[in-house]
Amino acid sequence: MVLRLPAALAAASLAASLALTAPSMTAAPGGVSGAAPELPRPVALTPGAAAAVAAALVPGAPVAAALVPHAPPIAAAATPAAAAAASARVTEIRIDKSEHTLDLVADGTIVRSYRVALGPGGSGPKLYEGDRRTPVGTYRVAGRIKGLFHQFLVVSYPNEEDRRRFAELRRRGEVPPGRGVGHGIGIHGVGGAQHAGVHKDTDWTLGCIALDDDEIDEVARRTPDGAKIVITD
Repeated sequence: MVLRLPAALAAASLAASLALTAPSMTAAPGGVSGAAPELPRPVALTPGAAAAVAAALVPGAPVAAALVPHAPPIAAAATPAAAAAASARVTEIRIDKSEHTLDLVADGTIVRSYRVALGPGGSGPKLYEGDRRTPVGTYRVAGRIKGLFHQFLVVSYPNEEDRRRFAELRRRGEVPPGRGVGHGIGIHGVGGAQHAGVHKDTDWTLGCIALDDDEIDEVARRTPDGAKIVITD
């Protein structure tokens, strides 16, 4: 049997997790001279937003309509083929950790690709809370919050496979004391145009997938709740 936290407790736990401060980054060789600007602190969740995320992590729960902005019209593209790609409804998000790429897929065809920053925990699946590893597996877009890291698409981690793996690791005594399976994984921006591009020189998240703010806006606009997310090594 899988036990789920009550929504209020899960919301508080998630809010505490997302309130951690991302580390400062320094520019990569050949990049901007001097230290890159420190990443902003996550925007604090309001009680309503936190409750909505906690509810979104329970399969079948509706997403609060107030947190899902109406999608603006997509600008016309230069050619009919480009217009079709730009307006195609995304059915899947594919993330390749080794390549640091995120692809938007519409009916099996990649229609847009981005470079991303990840968690610095390395390859392989996420094992437990605090390992700073981006998960590996198949998930869904479970909800969204406007204003958290500019915009935050909730990834439905942990799935059943993640829970089984964690339970086995804990049985073998391979989980540090006080650690859970983890939560609060998302695809998000950085909350400031000054971080565009440069934040991708370093894997800095707590296990999330980070894009520039204008990029997460496009991803969020084109990707409906419930769309598949496939993360591979």
